[in-house]
Amino acid sequence: MENSIHTPQQLGLVLRGCRKSMKLSQAAAAKTVGLLPKTISGLETAPESSSVESLFKLLSALELELVLRPKSFVNIKKSKGKW
Repeated sequence: MENSIHTPQQLGLVLRGCRKSMKLSQAAAAKTVGLLPKTISGLETAPESSSVESLFKLLSALELELVLRPKSFVNIKKSKGKW
């Protein structure tokens, strides 16, 4: 499943949803990649305050990858005015 993310809040929601769909607690996800549970909580609730390194560790725990592509793939009218 792919998700188009346009805001930090959306990122947090997607991360939480993926973790829960894998039936992982924050503690279990954190332990997998050497993070603290509070770091997972921070990524899910306030990702804009988290480090990129922590994000990549959580992505690894959730078996996800980050893909960047030009905005031309997104409906420009929808994304206008957003990050």
